[in-house]
Amino acid sequence: MLTCGLAAGLLFTGLTSSAKSMPRLRVSENRHFLVTDEGEPFFWLGDTAWELFHRLSREDAERYLDNRARKGFTVIQAVVLAEFAGLTDTNAYGQRPLNGNDLTQPNEDHFRHVDWIVAKANSLGLYIGMLPTWGDKWNKKWGAGPEIFTPQNAEAYGEWLGRRYKNAGIIWILGGDRPVENDTHRAILQAMARGLRRGDGGAHLTTLHPTGGAGSAQYFPDADWLDFNMRQNGHAAEFTGHYDQTRVDYDRTPVKPVIDGEPLYEDHPLSFDAKKLGHSTTADVRRPLYWDLFCGACGHTYGNHAVWQMWAPGRSPVNNPLMYWFEAIDQPGAGQMQFARRLLESRPFLTRIPDDSIIVTDRVPTSVPGAGRYRFVATRDTAGTYAMVYAPVGRKFKVHMDKVTGPKVKAWWFNPRTGEATVIGGFPNTGEREFTPPDYGEMLDWVLVLDDVSKNFPAPGAPKVKK
Repeated sequence: MLTCGLAAGLLFTGLTSSAKSMPRLRVSENRHFLVTDEGEPFFWLGDTAWELFHRLSREDAERYLDNRARKGFTVIQAVVLAEFAGLTDTNAYGQRPLNGNDLTQPNEDHFRHVDWIVAKANSLGLYIGMLPTWGDKWNKKWGAGPEIFTPQNAEAYGEWLGRRYKNAGIIWILGGDRPVENDTHRAILQAMARGLRRGDGGAHLTTLHPTGGAGSAQYFPDADWLDFNMRQNGHAAEFTGHYDQTRVDYDRTPVKPVIDGEPLYEDHPLSFDAKKLGHSTTADVRRPLYWDLFCGACGHTYGNHAVWQMWAPGRSPVNNPLMYWFEAIDQPGAGQMQFARRLLESRPFLTRIPDDSIIVTDRVPTSVPGAGRYRFVATRDTAGTYAMVYAPVGRKFKVHMDKVTGPKVKAWWFNPRTGEATVIGGFPNTGEREFTPPDYGEMLDWVLVLDDVSKNFPAPGAPKVKK
C-alpha cells in the first residue's frame, strides 16, 4: 500500500517558474453555482482532453493549453491513468504511470510529466479537472483495463494523489465513464474520494464523470464528498431525453450545482452512427451549450472528437475523427464557447434561474418552444433584471414581457456565432411581444436578451471590467 511517507514526499510544488497560485473554489451559497473563496462567480468552461497526460509531449501540451487559454476555457479535463492501454502504452517520453501495474509503485518520471502539465495549465489560469483513473481500471465494462483497484488501494492511491496536488489548481473527477454496477464499484469510488479528501485536506472540489445519458446523482445522490453533480448528456443532437436532463438534476434535492461534463463533441459521429446520421457540426455543439446553461448548469464542457483522443499521425484513430488534434483545436465551435461565457458574465450571475415560462407557447407547440434540435429555452434573473431566450433557429416567437421588472425593457439580439450584440429597441413592460430573429436560417441560432432599462447593463457579452 502507498505509505504516508511516500505520499508526503511527492507534494506538488509547481515544476515551472511560471506557475501561479489558483483561487480555491467552493459551492455558492444558493448551491447552484461555483465560486472562488472570495465569492466571485466561477464559470466552468471545460474541454475534454482525456489523453493529455498520456499522449502529448510538453511542447505539444503547451501548444494545446495556450490555445485553450486564449479561447476562454477555464477547466481542462484529463486522466492520470488513461484509457486505451493507459497502463501499458507509454507517454511521449517512454514512461508508464506505474511500475508493473502496481499502485504502490508509481513511476516518478511519469508523474513529473503530469506535474509539469498541471503547473503549465495553472500558469495560464486553467484548472485541471483531474480524473485519477479511467473507469476501465476498476470496471472493465469496455476498454483495455486491466482492473487494478480495490477499495483498499483506491483509498491509498487517492490519498497519495491528493497530497501530491494539494497546492495545485485541481478539481477532482472520479468515475471515468463506466457504470457503477455493484457494491464493489461503489466502495472503490467512495474509498478513492475519502483518500483524495484526506490527502488534500478538502482543498479541491470533487465530482464524478458518469456514463452516457447518466448523471452522478443517480449513483451517489446523497454523498457528502460529491460537491456538484456532473452529467454526460452524450453525443446526440436532440434536446428531449438528453439535454433536458440538466434541468432534472438542477431541480434535485439535495441541491447541488450541475454541469454537463460530456455533451455532443464537435465532428463526432452523431449518436455513434455516422453511416446513418453523419458527423456533428459547429451548430450541433452550440445548441447543447445554451440548452445546458439555460436549463440551470453552472457552466459547460466542450469537446472535439479528435482532441479528446489527441489523434496524430502514426496513431490509430478511434471512431473516425476527421482531422488531427492540432488542426481540430481551431474548429469554430471551440472558439464560440467563450461567447456564452461572456454573455452570462455580463449580467448578474449567481441569481440566474431556468424559466421557460418566459416563452409563449405557440398554437403548434412543436414549433415554439419546439422539439428535437429546435427546442427554445429561457433563463432569467430571480429579481427580474434580465431575461434571455435561446432560439436555435430563425423562427419568430413571443415572450411574456412582464418577466422583466421595470416599466421599460431594452431588447437585444446576441449572436452566438460572433459574440456580437445588436439593439432591437425599447418596449413597454406589458403583455406579450413577438420577436423575429435577424436571419431565418435554420442552422443560425440567436439569443434574445431583455433588460430592465433602469439597470443600465452593458451590451450582452461585453467584457467584464476588472476591479
